[in-house]
Amino acid sequence: MLNPKTKQLVDAGKMLPLMEAFYTIQGEGFHKGTAAFFIRIGGCDVGCHWCDVKESWNAELHPPTAVSQIANQAQNYSNTIVVTGGEPLMWDMGPLTKLLHKKGLQTHIETSGAYPLTGQWDWVCLSPKKRKQPRAEIYPKSHELKVIIYNKDDFKFAEEQAQKVSDRCILYLQPEWSVREKIIPMIVDYVMNHPKWKISLQTHKYLNIP
Repeated sequence: MLNPKTKQLVDAGKMLPLMEAFYTIQGEGFHKGTAAFFIRIGGCDVGCHWCDVKESWNAELHPPTAVSQIANQAQNYSNTIVVTGGEPLMWDMGPLTKLLHKKGLQTHIETSGAYPLTGQWDWVCLSPKKRKQPRAEIYPKSHELKVIIYNKDDFKFAEEQAQKVSDRCILYLQPEWSVREKIIPMIVDYVMNHPKWKISLQTHKYLNIP
């Protein structure tokens, strides 16, 4: 339970429940292969059964950290900063992104889109989930749509989501890691028959890096 002063700072986005922050290579989507500093924010109620960071779900497990401290750490690494979770948009991202931009850093977010889009973003990766679908206003602001494919039904969901984004949005299908050997051939066939889509792989897992 947060004390009232800390809760007030968290509610204002001046502190965030920081799970971890680390420097690595972006493994997925359009910016794969790019050195990036990742900021993983705790808290998520979307509840994907195949989530590989379930420890991020409970925000109370992750200490509220001043965004000034997070931004100061970030500037020591890459100029590409990726904010992920959990679901980072459960919190106000405005103060963090303002500080990152003041330091000349590029702000990227990976989100389910289930909460209002706060903050100033140079790149929005929308990864929608069936259980709690994106808010309407995020679709036109998304640069990249990344749909996780776990079974055949997910292709239909992907197409429904693709109809909602702008023509400039890059479309990706990504196999869920635990069933990749079964799903990858299906995605390959699908993309060859529907070439508006591209394949995204979790290359960081093949490289054995965070």
